[in-house]
Amino acid sequence: MTIHRYIKKILDARVYDVAIESPLTAAQLLTKRYSNQIYLKREDLQPVFSFKLRGAYNRARLLSAEEKATGVIAASAGNHAQGLALAAQKLGIKATIVMPRTTPEIKVNSVKAKGAKVISHGDTFDEASAYALAQVKEKGLVYIPPYDDEDVIAGQGTVAMEMLMQHTAPIHAVFIPVGGGGLIAGMAAYIKYVRPETKVIGVEPEEAACLKAAMANGHRVVLDDVGIFAEGVAVKQIGKLPFEIAQQCVDEVITVSTDEICAAIKDIFDDTRAIAEPAGAVGLAGLKKYVEREGITGENLSTVVSGANINFDRLRYISERTEIGENREAILAVTLPEEPGSYKRFIQALRKRNVTEFNYRYAAGSDAQVFVGVQISAGGQERELIIADLHEQGYAVLDLTRNEIAKNHIRHMVGGRSSGVGDEQVYRFEFPERPGSLMKFLSSLGNKWNISMFHYRNHGSAYSRILMGAQAGLEETAAFREMLDKVGFRYWDETDNEAYRLFLHEQ
Repeated sequence: MTIHRYIKKILDARVYDVAIESPLTAAQLLTKRYSNQIYLKREDLQPVFSFKLRGAYNRARLLSAEEKATGVIAASAGNHAQGLALAAQKLGIKATIVMPRTTPEIKVNSVKAKGAKVISHGDTFDEASAYALAQVKEKGLVYIPPYDDEDVIAGQGTVAMEMLMQHTAPIHAVFIPVGGGGLIAGMAAYIKYVRPETKVIGVEPEEAACLKAAMANGHRVVLDDVGIFAEGVAVKQIGKLPFEIAQQCVDEVITVSTDEICAAIKDIFDDTRAIAEPAGAVGLAGLKKYVEREGITGENLSTVVSGANINFDRLRYISERTEIGENREAILAVTLPEEPGSYKRFIQALRKRNVTEFNYRYAAGSDAQVFVGVQISAGGQERELIIADLHEQGYAVLDLTRNEIAKNHIRHMVGGRSSGVGDEQVYRFEFPERPGSLMKFLSSLGNKWNISMFHYRNHGSAYSRILMGAQAGLEETAAFREMLDKVGFRYWDETDNEAYRLFLHEQ
């Protein structure tokens, strides 16, 4: 399919029966901080708080009378579901939505409120999609894809059409979040047709970078696993049609970490007082990374705030990770002499820097390990200076700022060192957060090995994180991992993790 045909479809798309022309907001604080004019395309202000309404309605309106009478079905982690539910309501069509059980409750309730039938199935979009397609064969319902469809792509392309009308001056680059690829396909086709000099840059979470993998390999690939912190873009394989367009129209793909996404959510809030969902802030996280990498100034840069459907309780986890994502907090393990006055001397050694966290518990021995958070200015250079300064003053320091178990678990467990568990093996797990999940996890482990350490904390996100120690000797490692493989949850061996060794391992 030629790009010209997509342009015609975008121009013919009738999305404004249900969608609004979202504003292109100048982000004043970000503009000042990064010395570039930064603009946010506010798709979070749509009636369903996401751009997905555009593509869903554009596809549904083109159904035949017979198809409309039959009813539609879709699989979605939330935003496409809400868009299709509203579109179906507007057009008088019965809609069934298959949603992963990990979908935030706020999205599920929104779909139900618009009159659609919701079926919860699977833990990922791919599992939900397979079930929806089976329902198409069984019941004859019309499947409305979330991204791999010409008319869905055309509907999403109207975002770019509006953006270029709203900002007639040259734009250096547009940063677009990528899940299945419908949004970037429609926007990239339009942008490259109208302003070929403008760079189109896709942005994906590091744990769900399906477009980046496809671009690197020259063909679509299926990722083994995807992290679903940003569940709106957690897709294992880029869509067929979106990938064809991306190969022609996308200049590059940038990946961003969970911490960087959290920092971008805060940036959007600071400039707009709106709270984006993680997928909605992915584009801005990539924009910031690009500016820092390229060192550009004085350019016009734009991104899409693609959605704002987020459970309120997730904000606890997001705020916890934001300072690290902005490089405003250093997490350190520091060795102090186990003697009176050590804490005071250490605080003096920080030279009036603000301490954000200090975790310590007495342990026998001449030295004490403390877990310290220190506030720093934006950028990683000050963290390096603090570490160098402490080394010069005679302190042994380990940088834990990028250590996942330190940030998610150790900071809540300092003082939990035990004895008599020399054969302890330590693993980090992730599993879908839903009622009964923790009991299922514990039941799946069986009774052969003694659990010597366990830390679980509900972070308000779709996946729960566990740090677990088990008494399993080296000769039992193969059998222990075979058991873990059967349990079926994602896991990582953290037995040699430095943070665990410093704070929790038997001395």
